[in-house]
Amino acid sequence: MDFQRKTTGESATNNIEFAQATTRKPLELLRDTEALLRRPTVATLMPILPPKLGNRLQELQEIAEDSLTDLALIDLEKISDWEMRSPRIHVGLSFIGFGALMIVVLLLYLNTLHPELSTIEQIRQYWYQYVWFVNLGVAGMFMLGREAMRPLKIKSRE
Repeated sequence: MDFQRKTTGESATNNIEFAQATTRKPLELLRDTEALLRRPTVATLMPILPPKLGNRLQELQEIAEDSLTDLALIDLEKISDWEMRSPRIHVGLSFIGFGALMIVVLLLYLNTLHPELSTIEQIRQYWYQYVWFVNLGVAGMFMLGREAMRPLKIKSRE
C-alpha cells in the first residue's frame, strides 16, 4: 500500500486572491442601516397619509438624513475619556431619576386604584416592579460612584 500523497503541480501552486475587507465605522453602519429601514417605510406611508402629515413626514425624513450624516462624520476614536465624563454623569442621573419617578408613579397607581390593599399586599403583588425600579436607581448610583472614583486628570489631545 502506498500512503504517500500525490499532488499535482497545478493545485499546489494556485494562489487565491481574496477581496479586501472594507472596514466601516459603526456610526456609518448605523446611518446606512437606519436609512435602509426608513426610506421604504416613508415611501410606503406617504400615499396613505393626509397631505399635511405626509409633508411633515417628508421634512422629518430630511432632518433625519442630515442628522445621521453629521453623526457619521464623528470619529469615535478621537473622543477622550474626559469628554465622556459629562454624558456618563447625565445617564447615571437619568437612571436614578427615572427609577424614583416610576416608584412614585407605582405608589400613586396603587394608592388610587387599589386602596383596599395594605402595604404588604401591594409589595406582594407588585414586587417585581419595585425591584426593577429600585435596581434602575441602583445602577445609576453605581455609574455616579464610578465617575466619582475616576481620576480627574485632563489629558490633552495630541
